[in-house]
Amino acid sequence: HRLGQSRGHIQFNSLSAKENFISDSQTNEIWLATLKTENPQKGFELAVKLARTGVKATQPSAEIRTALRSAYDHDSAQLIAASHVIAVHYQTIAAANRYWLTAS
Repeated sequence: HRLGQSRGHIQFNSLSAKENFISDSQTNEIWLATLKTENPQKGFELAVKLARTGVKATQPSAEIRTALRSAYDHDSAQLIAASHVIAVHYQTIAAANRYWLTAS
């Protein structure tokens, strides 16, 4: 992969995403067996892991992810967008856990 800088944006010259991406179905590795968690905190931790795993699946190159980090780590709009992704995952996990309600 080659990184290039142009007008404040990072450009990438590499293989297509399809050629770089190896899905879990291709490796037959099950890394997410359930959305069930013990409590809301564990659910939030799983939501963060899902968000991070989504980024790795979208951009498998650690070098490129590291290069991009400086572009968003001081950008409040991008940080809010990342938080939104975590929140959407958390909503799904909470629903799968019936919002951690127990019968009284």
